[in-house]
Amino acid sequence: MFEWSDTDLMVRDAVRTFIDKEVRPHLDALDSGEMLPYPVLRKLYADFGIGAMAEEGLNKQLAARRAAADGAEKPASGDKDSSGGGFDQQTMMAVVTSELSGVCMGLCSSLGVSTGLGGATILSRGTLAQQERWVPDIVSLRKIACWAITEPDSGSDAFGGMKTSVRRDGDDYILNGQKTFITNGPFADTLVVYAKLDEGDGTPARDRKVLTFVLDKGMEGLTQGKPFKKMGLHASPTGELFFDNVRLGRDRLLGETEEHRGGDGRESAKSSFVAERVGIGFMALGVINECLRLCTEYARNRKLWGQEIGRFQLIQLKLAKMEVARINVQNMVFNIIERGKAGKPLSLSEASAVKLYSSETATEVAMEAVQLFGGNGYMSEYRVEQLARDAKSLMIYAGSNEIQVTHVAKGILGL
Repeated sequence: MFEWSDTDLMVRDAVRTFIDKEVRPHLDALDSGEMLPYPVLRKLYADFGIGAMAEEGLNKQLAARRAAADGAEKPASGDKDSSGGGFDQQTMMAVVTSELSGVCMGLCSSLGVSTGLGGATILSRGTLAQQERWVPDIVSLRKIACWAITEPDSGSDAFGGMKTSVRRDGDDYILNGQKTFITNGPFADTLVVYAKLDEGDGTPARDRKVLTFVLDKGMEGLTQGKPFKKMGLHASPTGELFFDNVRLGRDRLLGETEEHRGGDGRESAKSSFVAERVGIGFMALGVINECLRLCTEYARNRKLWGQEIGRFQLIQLKLAKMEVARINVQNMVFNIIERGKAGKPLSLSEASAVKLYSSETATEVAMEAVQLFGGNGYMSEYRVEQLARDAKSLMIYAGSNEIQVTHVAKGILGL
């Protein structure tokens, strides 16, 4: 793959029309937090049939698994999984993500965490009954999910420093602790929560097994904090979760066993880290594209000393570097899509490399866009100010870039 197909470009143009009608007029309200992202995302899913396609694909998967569990022959189907595993669906979501990110990255953050982390974790780790119970509402956006690992004192040391714990109480578990910086946390209907198992045997906290549970809004002992005030990503609500003796039945433990065939919660989280970091590449491309578009338009129209600033070599240098950045990150995105099509997804090290490069590049481009606009770039009405604030978040969440360096180096060294 070396360029978007005609179909991709048709989707892109349709998404841009949607953005012009449904997103740009509400940017101030979204950026202030006055307007939540979920109604906009649900309208996007409805208008483009994304929710229906995702649910149809999911139902096919679940039907096949149900038939296999019952010992029946797997239903015949020549269709690719349209819940996200099919190439066309992945390409479409890459286009949608990059286009949305260039205008309102918070929409993509909320969407990606809900479906790509929350829903995907339940789908990959849950029993058939758990998949049927929670995933249909998540992939269709009838309900919003969050994915809770980070804690106040654990940050990049997500598992080692984890203090949120569960203890057995008969056939149930009792959950206590706190999570922070949780995307969708204040408003999530479904919460995927990671916690250490405290067996009371003196095992050091760092070495305890990590289990994954699914909670629902309104459960006794669960408190969802108010949205934080952040530097950027204002359209994506972020907050804290508090657990005070929350009683959880075994049906809420993903896999319904402490000995999951794919390892404990650490392993499920690692696969989610890959998806999250790959998604950063799509979002970074959107920021770079929008910055280049805005800067090109400004350079053609802004005049100083009797001529357009685009005629000045230093301005041309900024634009040229933005174009190089666009080509590089776009080629990374194309590689990701091609690898997915070939059934060869990126390793954790490779995903970390994508995240490291694309997030730094997008941030540099956005800051240069502010500089190119001069005083106007520092004003919120010109939008490059918002892009710069939002882009910086890409270097921090999904694992800080300092941690990405470690993952990339370990992959190279085989550690």
